[in-house]
Amino acid sequence: MTSSELWTRATADRYDAEETEMSSAAVLGPTLDFLAGLAGDGPALEFAIGTGRVGVPLRRRGVPVVGIELSEHMAAVLRRKIDESELPVTIGDMATTVVPGEFTLVYLVYNTISNLLTQEEQVECFRNAARHLRPGGRFVIELGVPPLRLLPPGQVAVPFDVSERHLGFDTFDLVEQVLVSHHLTRDGDDGRYRRDSSRHRYAWPAELDLMARIAGLQLERRVADWDGTPFTQDSAKHISVWRKPA
Repeated sequence: MTSSELWTRATADRYDAEETEMSSAAVLGPTLDFLAGLAGDGPALEFAIGTGRVGVPLRRRGVPVVGIELSEHMAAVLRRKIDESELPVTIGDMATTVVPGEFTLVYLVYNTISNLLTQEEQVECFRNAARHLRPGGRFVIELGVPPLRLLPPGQVAVPFDVSERHLGFDTFDLVEQVLVSHHLTRDGDDGRYRRDSSRHRYAWPAELDLMARIAGLQLERRVADWDGTPFTQDSAKHISVWRKPA
């Protein structure tokens, strides 16, 4: 097992309900258009496929999809939506698990490469993507840009959501490049909050480009969102595409 934290049954069972915005047509439409365009007529492999938020609708668009997922509980939620024969999922980590076949597209969305908590494992994730790609195939990552510009001297916490039912903030270890996302979520109307946290290793776009070069991949495109918005110094996240030379 890698350093990724393992999602529990309770977390998996409530995941889709807590990510309704990310599953909306406004978010998924451009995501699926982008990925389907890169996959073309070939198959796609999703690292950390989770409950199938992206993989299931991409498969229903006609793209053959295979998944790798570390949490059996997350995969079990996906399995309620689609049969194994239509979307096979292998239980394992995205840095070392190998599945049969070659793919025109390998993709990793929604900050999930940050679940690998060491640089070495993140490099192995790139190598694993390259291992599965056909010549000319692409590896796509969606990842937030570390919001360190928001940290005044001496401050280690940055809020990312302050709403009626949820408080979220990140704390940073600037030496280890690790952030901890803290969540206080109000589940009912009795005023009580559920507390959760998760660890992530953040990385800059340039660091990912070096990981790609180590794996034999070349940067082809970087945009700020799935709709193709140009990436700038003020972008909060990026969609990066690396290509395996033909």
